[in-house]
Amino acid sequence: MQPDDEVCLCFHVSLRKIRSYLARENPPVASMISDCLGAGTGCQWCVPFLRHLHSQHTKGVEPDLRVSPEEYARTRLVYRQTGSRPASPPVGPQENGPASGG
Repeated sequence: MQPDDEVCLCFHVSLRKIRSYLARENPPVASMISDCLGAGTGCQWCVPFLRHLHSQHTKGVEPDLRVSPEEYARTRLVYRQTGSRPASPPVGPQENGPASGG
C-alpha cells in the first residue's frame, strides 16, 4: 500500500494517518487506533490490519501493508458479502511474526 491508500475504508483513514497517529501517540494497544478518526469502528474489516500495523510499530518497523489497494478492497467486499475473512489477512510476508491484540 502507498501512504495515501485507505486502510479504514468506512471512514477513509489512510495508512499515512495511521502511521502519524502511531508515531505521535505511541498507543500501548492496537484498539486505541480507533482514536484516529474512527479507524476500525465501522464494518470492522480493517481491525486485523490495524493490529498488524500496531505490531510493526511496537517492533520499531515502519508500519506497512504489503497488499495492493485493489486486492484489499476486493477481499473486503467478499467479507461484507459473506461475513467471513480469509484464513490470514492479505498483508504479505509476516517477517515480523503475529500481530498483537488490542
